[in-house]
Amino acid sequence: MKYSNTLSLGVSVCVSLSQTFTAWCNSHLRKAGTQIENIEEDFRNGLKLMLLLEVISGERLPKPDKGKMRFHKIANVNKALDFICSKGVKLVSIGAEETSAKEGLLLWCQRKTAPYRNVNVQNFHISWKDGLALCALIHRHRPDLIDYSKLRKDDPMGNLNTAFEVAEKYLDIPKMLDAEDIVNTPKPDEKAIMTYVSCFYHAFAGAEQAETAANRICKVLAVNQENEKLMEEYEKLASELLEWIRRTIPWLENRVAEQTMRAMQQKLEDFRDYRRVHKPPKVQEKCQLEINFNTLQTKLRLSNRPAFMPSEGKMVSDIANAWKGLEQVEKGYEEWLLTEIRRLERLDHLAEKFKQKSSLHESWTSGKVELLSMKDYESASLMEIRALMRKHEAFESDLAAHQDRVEQIAAIAQELNELDYHDAVTINARCQGICDQWDNLGTLTQKRRDSLERVEKLWETIDQLYLEFAKRAAPFNNWMDGAMEDLQDMFIVHSIEEIQSLITAHDQFKATLPEADKERVATMGIQNEIVKIAQTYGIKLSGVNPYTNLSPQDITDKWDAVKHLVPLRDQMLQEEVARQQSNERLRRQFAAQANIIGPWIQTKMEEISHVSVDIAGSLEEQMSNLKQYEQNIINYKCNIDKLEGDHQLSQESLIFDNKHTNYTMEHVRVGWEQLLTTIARTINEVENQILTRDAKGISQEQLNEFRASFNHFDRKRNGMMDPDDFRACLISMGYDLGEVEFARIMTLVDSNNTGVVTFQAFIDFMTRETAETDTADQVMASFKILASDKTYITVEELRRELPPEQADYCISRMTSYVGSGAPPGALDYISFSSALYGESDL
Repeated sequence: MKYSNTLSLGVSVCVSLSQTFTAWCNSHLRKAGTQIENIEEDFRNGLKLMLLLEVISGERLPKPDKGKMRFHKIANVNKALDFICSKGVKLVSIGAEETSAKEGLLLWCQRKTAPYRNVNVQNFHISWKDGLALCALIHRHRPDLIDYSKLRKDDPMGNLNTAFEVAEKYLDIPKMLDAEDIVNTPKPDEKAIMTYVSCFYHAFAGAEQAETAANRICKVLAVNQENEKLMEEYEKLASELLEWIRRTIPWLENRVAEQTMRAMQQKLEDFRDYRRVHKPPKVQEKCQLEINFNTLQTKLRLSNRPAFMPSEGKMVSDIANAWKGLEQVEKGYEEWLLTEIRRLERLDHLAEKFKQKSSLHESWTSGKVELLSMKDYESASLMEIRALMRKHEAFESDLAAHQDRVEQIAAIAQELNELDYHDAVTINARCQGICDQWDNLGTLTQKRRDSLERVEKLWETIDQLYLEFAKRAAPFNNWMDGAMEDLQDMFIVHSIEEIQSLITAHDQFKATLPEADKERVATMGIQNEIVKIAQTYGIKLSGVNPYTNLSPQDITDKWDAVKHLVPLRDQMLQEEVARQQSNERLRRQFAAQANIIGPWIQTKMEEISHVSVDIAGSLEEQMSNLKQYEQNIINYKCNIDKLEGDHQLSQESLIFDNKHTNYTMEHVRVGWEQLLTTIARTINEVENQILTRDAKGISQEQLNEFRASFNHFDRKRNGMMDPDDFRACLISMGYDLGEVEFARIMTLVDSNNTGVVTFQAFIDFMTRETAETDTADQVMASFKILASDKTYITVEELRRELPPEQADYCISRMTSYVGSGAPPGALDYISFSSALYGESDL
């Protein structure tokens, strides 16, 4: 008790310090409207002694005896002495307790005057001779009363008198000492100075308490300000990430196809840049956002603050859903790109095939309209007429053979239209021209036949050999036309099996060449027979077969062309074989890496899971192991990059399947991103456990016990317990659970009603059960000290007791006090303190 120490000190020195003690007594009696002049005389009857004790203790003593007899006076003195003894004060000379009080007072003086120049308090005599120590004590607590910078060590009289006058005038401390006695005495009286200094200790005791309260408030406000900063950073990062997702999704949802292969390949390259350059930093930002959120929630729990609720639409789950939507659109976008590239590849192939077949057909029809429009039969001889008729029949046969080619051209044009070919207008126009021309040829052919049949009866002679040649030459010529077309036909394949199928078909074609050569020899034999007959019978040949436009030279030239095209086709097929073999090497190269990387990622995921549930070592050892895993994973990134390079080579070679592995680049990317997220999340969980342990004073043994209990009831080994297992776990740890109590606990550990209890939620619950934290009541008590026990506080008090930053923080957030008896501008610190811990709606 304050008065106990004060009285003990005063009684112990009163004999040797009557003047000082008299002044000390009067400093207290003055409050009761009286004083003493002589201790022996004025305390003789015990009345003023009892009054002094009541002033010091604040308690009422027994009623004094009013008589003036000696036994009345003795009775009053005894009442005073009994009261002193009842408070544990020993009426003896300075002993162990007084020595402890002296040492405590000396330590207080040293601590308060330590920052001041020329002050070195080591005792209660010569350390106070120059007066600077007293001035320093006053300045430390009331800098407005003394300008310490103007004091001089060589002016002890001035310093002492300044301290005495200021103390008496502003601090209600009577002048118990004389400056001249202190300065002129080699060693001032220790007990006198100690008594005087103790008055300063009690005068400033309230300031000490206020300083402690201010420190507590500053600490609480610093926690709140740091948490608010983390909340603002979370909101900012979440807004930026959501905005990036919002901008990116429309780009990925755009399914407007380009008209050319080159433009679509540029889209694919842009998408690759997005996957390699733009998305990876956002993956890290998303992971960091989750880590920041978990860390913030842990700090809020540890400081008894309410959980952080982000702005609407910015919860971690909202970001996760937005990210999921992005990845769904992203996957669909890549599939669409590849489909469009295949479609354009097919379109380009069909367009080239259309142009090739159209050119061949247009070349064949060139001049046919003029030929069919000729009226040469009007002046022809009988033999010439018959020749014209047979020639026309041969043409009709040739025309029928070309019908299939026209239908192929029309079918290709129709497919190009259905596939939305960009130059479909030109294709349609050309196809329509071919079809119109074909219809015209059919009409003209029928018209010419009608004309020839009309005059056929007038003509009888026909050269059977020419006719036979024409009949044999026409189908052989058609066969050669078809062979040449097939040998020059374009193809597109995606595997060795497909090219081998083409090679087999080509080999089968080459196997028919000997029979075709026999047909050629037979056809040319007919022509040789014609020449032989003409030579034998002197027939002058015109050199033109009247039944066909095909000459022996045409047959020979086309046969040579077929033989020339065969090795070219061989070479083209072999080049395609080489390309497909190269593609196969790329497939195997990609598969060899993917079949290593895929299991490696899975193994690391399992190892990290094992480390996170391992209780063999301390949290620091777990953190060290996880950091090593993290570094190993970072070092492994080069393998992922190499696989990305092989994947790009495969796509550039238009390789879209790989039978040598079940791992696609998408599988590896997803696994890699999950691995990065898992290691970062696991490290954050251990960091939060360390933070929890250190902040709550939880021992490593307790954490190990919590982990062992959790692991035992984590039956699925997925880092979560269902409610039944959680109940069993609590019972195993000594909890007596009813349904109502268990339901209350479940609202704490599963606030989102997910149906499971995570390890972090379990640790948080057990920590709250075993640790103590600051409360709103403690903060209110601190503010009450600063407010001098008032239920409100003023702006002036906040600015006087707190640093500027913390004072401004309180002033900007405290509401006006609504009670009675408060000055204008008074603030409500009670609701403010409750709001800090989520106990009001402020």
